[in-house]
Amino acid sequence: MFTGIVEEVGEVLAVTSEGATRRLTVRAAVALDGSDVGASVAVNGACLTVVARDASTLAFDVGPETIERTTLGRLRPGAPVNLERPLRLGTPLGGHLVLGHVDGVATVNDLSRVESTARVRIALPDPEFAPLIVPKGSVAVDGVSLTVAVLEAAAFEVMLIPHTLAATTLGRLRVGQQVNIEADVIGKYVVRSLALRGAS
Repeated sequence: MFTGIVEEVGEVLAVTSEGATRRLTVRAAVALDGSDVGASVAVNGACLTVVARDASTLAFDVGPETIERTTLGRLRPGAPVNLERPLRLGTPLGGHLVLGHVDGVATVNDLSRVESTARVRIALPDPEFAPLIVPKGSVAVDGVSLTVAVLEAAAFEVMLIPHTLAATTLGRLRVGQQVNIEADVIGKYVVRSLALRGAS
């Protein structure tokens, strides 16, 4: 369980293939603390397991399912990635509850700067995703907890403050870029419950 409050931006140092699995080696600093082999770390919003570590890097194996459903299969050496360690009991919940289970890959289709902030419009990956996004609700974009500012039939907009632009990879977004999206977990349970009851 994560909060969507990115702790640091790491750097992909190496990507190697082992059959259908890819191993990501990521340079980290803050996320190293407590992240022993077997620990979970959110990488661009996807919960991965540490399989190796040393004094400055963490390594993760990315399986076929994760490659298919996230942007992690497109990462190359030099790419920046958002890193967050799991939420610890007793610590403040600064963002919202994020599982690290990416729902889909969406596309940035508009980006405009408004003084020191940015407005980003993101096209939903599938019409079935629409009920999971609500105005002023929470959504994780590449693992960053954000508030939905505007909701359309097939897209939503978020506003990025200067701190988010500086402290996460979202400051490097460009039109056409694909991002990992995770809807609020409470909304997913509500939609599933209503579907089972036959409600629309």
